[in-house]
Amino acid sequence: MTQEEGVAAKVKQRAVRWLEDNRGLVIVLFCLPASLIFDLAMRVRCWVRRTFFSAPEKHDDRVRVIQKSVSEWNKLPSSERKLMCTAKPTWLSLSTTFFRKDQCHQIPIDLFDILELNEEQLTIRVEPNVTVRDLTRYLVPKGYTLAVTLEIGDATAGGLAFGVGMTTYSHKVGLYQETVVSYDVVLGDGSLVTATADNEHADLYRCLPWSHGTLGFLVALELKLIKVKPYIHMQYIPVKSQAEYCRRLMELSGALDKDADVPDYLEATIFNRERAVIMVGNFADVKTPKQWLQINHVTRWYKPWFYKHVESFQYKSGEEYIPLADYLLRHNRAIFWVLESMIPFGNNPIFRFFLGWMCPPKPAFLKFTTTKVVREMTFAKQVFQDIVLPLDTLKDQVNTAIELFDTFPLLVYPCKIFDHGLQHQGQLRPPPKERLTPGTNYAMFNDLGVYGTPGPVQRREKYNPTYAMREMEKFTRDVGGYSFLYADIFMTRKEFDEMFDLTLYHQVRDKYKANGAFPHLYDKVKPEIDVIAIGNQYAKGN
Repeated sequence: MTQEEGVAAKVKQRAVRWLEDNRGLVIVLFCLPASLIFDLAMRVRCWVRRTFFSAPEKHDDRVRVIQKSVSEWNKLPSSERKLMCTAKPTWLSLSTTFFRKDQCHQIPIDLFDILELNEEQLTIRVEPNVTVRDLTRYLVPKGYTLAVTLEIGDATAGGLAFGVGMTTYSHKVGLYQETVVSYDVVLGDGSLVTATADNEHADLYRCLPWSHGTLGFLVALELKLIKVKPYIHMQYIPVKSQAEYCRRLMELSGALDKDADVPDYLEATIFNRERAVIMVGNFADVKTPKQWLQINHVTRWYKPWFYKHVESFQYKSGEEYIPLADYLLRHNRAIFWVLESMIPFGNNPIFRFFLGWMCPPKPAFLKFTTTKVVREMTFAKQVFQDIVLPLDTLKDQVNTAIELFDTFPLLVYPCKIFDHGLQHQGQLRPPPKERLTPGTNYAMFNDLGVYGTPGPVQRREKYNPTYAMREMEKFTRDVGGYSFLYADIFMTRKEFDEMFDLTLYHQVRDKYKANGAFPHLYDKVKPEIDVIAIGNQYAKGN
């Protein structure tokens, strides 16, 4: 290393350290106001689009424009045909990676409308860019919600369909993909197909989840709904030992007994190795004065962040009634608990009262303003992972996460993973027979959410994110789990093929003209930077 390079490295290290020490101040003074302006501009843009350009009856016309664009791509000389992707800016996605769309042929997918609500069949047909916030505002007043949704309002129906979605209702219905009735997809040759579980495109239907836009362009999908009541009666159950919260979640989720009386919503927040709060929620009406006094609008700007509210029940049980729309978006305001890493004083009552209305910083804005240095720092100094793992391994999951990351809280959502009786049922392998709940075709898995700043980073001890993440991925493969692919992965291609079953995926890519038209799944989701090399470099610098 030359003297100049050594000086540059020291300056960079000091700049990163200053940002770490003063990140709350920087975000409050610059990011929050800029993010607010950015968000207002996005909302105006959305209002204009929905007020003047929304036209569900013109959906077919818009799809034909997309087909025409793909057909024109096919007419290009082979030497000029880059792989296709959507023209949606990378910073608008909720993934933590920055796929190089500038190296692809971008096709605009300007589809933002709710197309049809079928109250008899309990389904809704939507275009892919409709957001969770849009659907919540549309459905809840009518007495419905998606069977599987997400707590972040900016997530889109299409993003969840081609990525993955899980919620606290998933112990009853499974992943988001289990609630999709049909997909309308424009293929690499410009043709339009509708894929369902039992039509001639059933193989495509099984592979579209977890495909991340590598098989075609989604132009519409039909989703299952559930009937709801206006409130969630929430019970907070403090648990004082690891053995107890592992046992209670197995029982409450119905993992041990298919006939168990399970709650409508179920989750746990783990605050240290031994202590957790289990949340049991059921649809409810509020009728009595006592019940009215127990209503808690948890998403209001001046309220404690939801996970901090939950933390207050570590040593005492409690109950309340949460308006359904508030419950569905309960983690939006603090981005689960990621905001604490950005604004350590953000849950202070004074800050919440005067500035809480500006939170959270818009995820799209944070990505839009991410520089190379910030990008490297965020994955090297923070962890943001969701992992699908067998629920009966919860003790080992938690202990492994503590050993590797030492950050709390940890999130747990139980979720059914189905065996549909097929050798190759998509990218997810069927659960082992010995894990199936007796008398069923499903096993109970869970999402383990690990978010925040690792303990060694907080204590300024040596920490190697490459080692930590690769060990977590190895544990996940060993127990038959899956990494959510919106976050940075550290797997080699061989390890990726061990975690996921790509047999049918490769057959579908060939059959439906995706080869040569769209990136391969691994290439689409792998980080755009060398996370292993950069992680090792940061480890040396600690």
